[in-house]
Amino acid sequence: MTDDTLTLDTASAWAIFIISVIALVALVGIAIVSLVVVPRNRRPQTALAWLLLIYILPFVGFLLFLLLGSRKLPKRRREKQQQINDYILETTEGMDRVRRDHPWPPWLEPIVELNRHLGAMPLVGGNAARLYTDYAGSIEAMTEAIRASTRVVHVEFYILALDGTTADFFDALEEAVARGVTVRVLYDHIASLRVKGYRRTMRRLRAAGIEHYAMLPVRPFRLQWQRPDLRNHRKFVIVDGSVAFTGSQNMIERGYHRGRRRDGSRLQWKELVVRFEGPIVSGIDALFATDWYSETDELLIREAATIPDVDPEAGLDAQVVPSGPAFEGENNLRLFNSLLYAAQHQIQICSPYFVPDESMLYAITTAAQSGLDVQLFVSEVGDQPLVFHAQRSYYEQLLRAGVRIWLYKTPTVLHAKHLTIDDEVAVIGSSNMDMRSFSLNLEVSVMVRGEPIIRALREVERSYRENSSELTLETWLKRPRHMAAFDDLARMTAAVQ
Repeated sequence: MTDDTLTLDTASAWAIFIISVIALVALVGIAIVSLVVVPRNRRPQTALAWLLLIYILPFVGFLLFLLLGSRKLPKRRREKQQQINDYILETTEGMDRVRRDHPWPPWLEPIVELNRHLGAMPLVGGNAARLYTDYAGSIEAMTEAIRASTRVVHVEFYILALDGTTADFFDALEEAVARGVTVRVLYDHIASLRVKGYRRTMRRLRAAGIEHYAMLPVRPFRLQWQRPDLRNHRKFVIVDGSVAFTGSQNMIERGYHRGRRRDGSRLQWKELVVRFEGPIVSGIDALFATDWYSETDELLIREAATIPDVDPEAGLDAQVVPSGPAFEGENNLRLFNSLLYAAQHQIQICSPYFVPDESMLYAITTAAQSGLDVQLFVSEVGDQPLVFHAQRSYYEQLLRAGVRIWLYKTPTVLHAKHLTIDDEVAVIGSSNMDMRSFSLNLEVSVMVRGEPIIRALREVERSYRENSSELTLETWLKRPRHMAAFDDLARMTAAVQ
């Protein structure tokens, strides 16, 4: 062996030693920094999941945490939200006038005040509402409303896609522009980009002369960047400030352009959309104005936020509750939990992605163990495997507490999102009951009170039961062990936010 070889071997050994020391110091540093930074202002289970990932895969886990660890939107966007909240509070002072044809339940007043404090919107009376459960029927109703427009149309969807099902909707928008109607369109950038025909959809909007913007765009080369999984999940159409549609439905064909499954079937989405008329429409339009301002710097709030005179003796009471990372608190979670603890007789929940945090799980199981009739409507099949299996991991605990679980039959994905409490109050909107909707998505929920809409929702719930099978604890405990293990593993991934 030559001296040169010995020198080379020594240099290599020293290089390996130095690299090892650097790697060890980096690992220790990551471990110490993670212990200090990760738990800050996070749920214990979320912090634990992040720490577990970082300790198992230190460099990958820490890099993911740096990329996805912050649940807040950029400071400028949060400041915009606060500006609009302040304006809404000022201009709607004294608008909280609602009918009291029979005494309110004692628990409702504090919840109304909570919503007002969190999201700035008042509870207003004098509203009318109509439910749509037919997929094509709701798109047709929105299209007809746009064709009747005379002044302004606002459209906002998580997923916006031009296809055979939605073509007439796009035609109606183009016709409205040709009549001189102001048409503004917002769509979530990442969600719409992922579906088939995105470029065709954008070309159609441009060709029609429709003013449109992507929400929360992730375009690093244009210096547009935020945490990529913070999404705007809201869906609504507002026409002339007098009619508004909102709910669970995206503007895309019912099968989301997905192929056939192994058994030859195709998934079909079932939705719930509500058409509002009355003062509540101004609240929904103000929320559109918030998102428009966030993306364009154009302030529409003075055209959208003024709520007209209210007849407190007529119609339904309704309150818009916005939520998402633009707010300091988890508005939708606080609303849901407050209602769950307030219930006296029954709770009916429909959520396609049911992955509750610990506080909600305790609220639901406490209600069931207290003797309340608690029912959960979910799908027999899932379109998002990890979320679907995380959801399944809660079934045993729910069933043991006395919650009745209804599985809507395959191949339909029950995508509707609503909650009814006793025969008093309901919440309808875009928000799932999962940790993503609580923390990462911008959502819209509308709390409503009034016998007609509760009665209509009871019919919807009855139709779900007729098309579902009830899951029993005995049946659930017989599922294969490997599936149970996968469910539990998926549950851990849901906590990493």
